[in-house]
Amino acid sequence: MKDVVAKNVVGSPDGRTFADGTTRSVTALESAAIGMGEYLPGWKWSEHAGPQTVRPSESHIGYIIKGRIAVQDPDGREVLIGPGGAFEARPMHNAWVGGDESCIALDFRHIESAR
Repeated sequence: MKDVVAKNVVGSPDGRTFADGTTRSVTALESAAIGMGEYLPGWKWSEHAGPQTVRPSESHIGYIIKGRIAVQDPDGREVLIGPGGAFEARPMHNAWVGGDESCIALDFRHIESAR
């Protein structure tokens, strides 16, 4: 691993625009990928992201910068997370914007070393 690896998430070519106009950028460092999304009011994983990615939701570690996101676990329990809130969700969860304000969130994923 290099001593320091720096990349910008904003404007990364590894991004996606979902069917509702929500955007998510992601950049991969050497040991982690960091994503940043602006999720529009009405956005829901199961309606706007899942069908487009054609896969179930993965594990997420996240941090909410602005707005609120609701996360529902596979057993149906729901948690509403607001600004400054950090969360970890198992695979097969659903998530949606909670309220009428866009949600800006970071998410983090560990990348296995290729050693």
